[in-house]
Amino acid sequence: MIISIANVLSEDELAALEAQLADGQFIDGKATAGWHARLVKHNTQLPSSDPAMPHLRSLVHQALMRNPLFQMAALPKAIGPILFSRYDVGMSYGSHVDNAFMGTDPKIRSDLSLTVFLRSPTTYEGGELVIETTQGEEAFKLDAGAMVLYPSSTLHRVEPIAQGVRLVAVAWVQSLVKDPAERELLFDLDTARQAIFAKDGKTAEFDLISKSHANLLRKWGEI
Repeated sequence: MIISIANVLSEDELAALEAQLADGQFIDGKATAGWHARLVKHNTQLPSSDPAMPHLRSLVHQALMRNPLFQMAALPKAIGPILFSRYDVGMSYGSHVDNAFMGTDPKIRSDLSLTVFLRSPTTYEGGELVIETTQGEEAFKLDAGAMVLYPSSTLHRVEPIAQGVRLVAVAWVQSLVKDPAERELLFDLDTARQAIFAKDGKTAEFDLISKSHANLLRKWGEI
């Protein structure tokens, strides 16, 4: 399941991120790529040692944790590491699959990948995130503050930048539910029960779907 989520970051948060990233000393992005992805990764990233990194990561992490749609779709057990990537003219990231495990302390299993767009798509040309699916390729270039959440198991790429600068936050999620099909079923059930509650309140039908959702999460979930 691939899902786009609007307004993950507010305008004030985007402005704060932009201001702090403007002073950052970006380094070659190959430093955080696997040996095969390193061959096709051509971007820059804010180093973890940058003094602003703890605050920037906290800002994005808090935005993710308060977003109900992200919580429903990802069922996050752990999020990290959050990275800030910059693509200038000519930069791109060729076709690759994300590593099965990300980070060092702690190391997490990458069930889901996410990209939060930090600049308006009108400020740069190119830079689409292209995800390969069984139905073909899907391209994403979302509004500033919006996010795309997708399986880490997919092949994906970032198209070359023709003009302007692409600035994004990227991260990986270890879900409470490892299996993507099970996770999608839980998402559909949760969506249905919330729609019932919004329309009719706490009905017998709402209770039955809530019971099934909770029991399936109990059956499939990993603490």
